[in-house]
Amino acid sequence: MGARRVVLRALTAAVFALAGLIFVTSFNTAKGTNLRTDDSLLKLSDLIQQRSDRNGELDDSTAKLRNEVDSLARGDDGYTREEDARFGALKRASGTEKVTGGALSVTLDDAPPDARAAPGYPEPGANDLVIHQQDLQAVVNALWAGGAEGIQVMDQRLISTSAVRCVGNTLILQGRVYSPPYKITAVGDQDRLRKALDRSRAVQNYQLYVKAYGLGWKVDEHDTVTLPGYSGTVDLHHAKPVAPSSRAD
Repeated sequence: MGARRVVLRALTAAVFALAGLIFVTSFNTAKGTNLRTDDSLLKLSDLIQQRSDRNGELDDSTAKLRNEVDSLARGDDGYTREEDARFGALKRASGTEKVTGGALSVTLDDAPPDARAAPGYPEPGANDLVIHQQDLQAVVNALWAGGAEGIQVMDQRLISTSAVRCVGNTLILQGRVYSPPYKITAVGDQDRLRKALDRSRAVQNYQLYVKAYGLGWKVDEHDTVTLPGYSGTVDLHHAKPVAPSSRAD
């Protein structure tokens, strides 16, 4: 019995010690404030914006270094003209080279703050009045399907590893944060690009919300646009080589 009491007392002391540790940790985290106030959200928003600005500075620095590397590579690199041409084609396909030509731009925007439903449509909820990730993805996918030679979202060129993601009513693209309106520009055959937008079921669905609640939708044609090459890192972290096919050609 004596040993049992000693064990129970030890366990009781450990429980109280753990409770005290949790209380102290919670107090230090909250700093005496309500953890559910808007202040914490504002601090998080400020942190995201600071990181976005820092990523922008790093992108500029990376672009300058890439230009220096390209300048050195344009010297006597020991490759044949055919190899240089093939390398240039790969760079254009990867999105790291600038592309110039006729273009189509699509601008999407949230509905006005006082938006009401058009006649015949139900009153909107909060989610009906803002741009969502799938809306941006729908436009990007349609433009690729229309044969776009290059696509830029806001001021950033898209490459194969680019991910268009929205958090709340903001777009996070390659470490940068953007707010609506969102502008997507594609270089390519303008007729093909416009037809691809018209054929897209996802874009057609977005158009219903444009008609019902006044979401922003604007398509512009441009005679000549130059999209800069992507200047960020192009490291792949999750890709793996595909085994050669055993099927005879």
